[in-house]
Amino acid sequence: MTMDRRGQISTRKRRHIDVCLHDDVGYRHVTTGLERYRLTYNALTQTNLGDIDLSTEFLGVRLRAPILIGAMTGGARLSGTINRNLAAAAQQLGIGMMLGSQRVMLRGPSGERAAASFAVRDVAPDVLLLGNIGLSQFTKDALSDIAAALDRVGANALAVHTNPLQEAIQRDGDTDFAGSLDRLHDLTGLLGYPVLLKEVGHGIGAGAVGELLRLTGEPPVAAIDVSGAGGTSWSRVEQLVRYGEVRYPDLAEWGIPTAQAVREVRAALPGLPLVASGGIRTGTDAAKALCLGADVVAVARPLLSAAIESAAAVTAVLRDIIDEMRVCLHGCGAWNLEALRGVGLTTVAGGNDGG
Repeated sequence: MTMDRRGQISTRKRRHIDVCLHDDVGYRHVTTGLERYRLTYNALTQTNLGDIDLSTEFLGVRLRAPILIGAMTGGARLSGTINRNLAAAAQQLGIGMMLGSQRVMLRGPSGERAAASFAVRDVAPDVLLLGNIGLSQFTKDALSDIAAALDRVGANALAVHTNPLQEAIQRDGDTDFAGSLDRLHDLTGLLGYPVLLKEVGHGIGAGAVGELLRLTGEPPVAAIDVSGAGGTSWSRVEQLVRYGEVRYPDLAEWGIPTAQAVREVRAALPGLPLVASGGIRTGTDAAKALCLGADVVAVARPLLSAAIESAAAVTAVLRDIIDEMRVCLHGCGAWNLEALRGVGLTTVAGGNDGG
C-alpha cells in the first residue's frame, strides 16, 4: 500500500468519526426487529438482584458481562484517544473490545505510525481484544503482515469484516469480492488466531451462511457477528462522506434486521459462538438478543462521543446497559445467562424481524 493511499485512508477515518458524531447516520425506516419481542416477566422471581451472574466465556476469554465494544476506528490521530478510552472502560468492566480496521497498519513506515492508534494493551492488559481486517485484504500475500499487526497490538483473535455494500458506496472502495470465500476457507487455519466473521451493519443472514457452508459443510470461522441492520447504516455514512448527502436513500435502508439475522444464523449454526450487533442500545435490547440465540452483544456508535471525552464516560454508558440487563434477568426470574435463554420471548405485532 502506498503512503498516499494510507493518507487517504487516515483522512477518511477522521471523516467517518465526524459524520458519525454530527449527522443522522442511523436507519430511518428499517429497525432491528427487537421491538417485536417482549421478555417474559415473572412477578414471583426467586432471584436476588445483587446475585445475578452475567459472566460468560467467549473465544476462550472470561467476560464479566456478555458485551463487546464494537469495532469503531483506527488510523487517525483522534482514533488513538477513542481506542484507549474504550479499552480502559473494557478493562474496568471486564468486557471485550474489537479494534477498527487495521488495514492502515499493513507494511511500511506510515503503517508503523498508524499502529499507535491501536495500542491499547497497556491500559487493557486483560480484555478480550479482537484485531480487525477487511475480507478484501484477507489474502495469502498479506497473511504474514496481518499476523504481525495482531501480534503488535496483542490481539486474542481477528475480526474479518465483509462489507460489499459499504465498499460499493465508498470512494475507491474495494469492490472485487470474487474468490474471497475461497480465501476465507483456505487462510483461517493458517493465521494462528481464531477468526470471527462480521458485517458492518447490513447483516449476515441465512443466504450468507449458506455460502459459508457450501464448500465444506462446516464454517471456516470460530464465530460470527451478524452486525445487522437497524443501528448505523454504513451505506448512509459513506454517502455522506463521499457526496455530502444521501444520494441513494434506498441503499441507505438496505440490510437484514438484527433480530432476523440472529435467528437465521443461530438456526443454521446452532453451536457456533454468535455476536448480536447493529442497533443494540439498551440492556433490554441485549437481553432480547441473547434470548434469540446470541452469546454476546456488541455496542459501538452509542459510545463514540463518550470515548472522545474519557474512559469514565464510556464506562458510565456501558454500566447503564449492564445494570439494565441485570434487572431484565431479575425480572425474568433468571439468575444467569443460561437461565435467561430458557425463559423465552413473547412475539408482538410489527417490526422488521422477517418472522
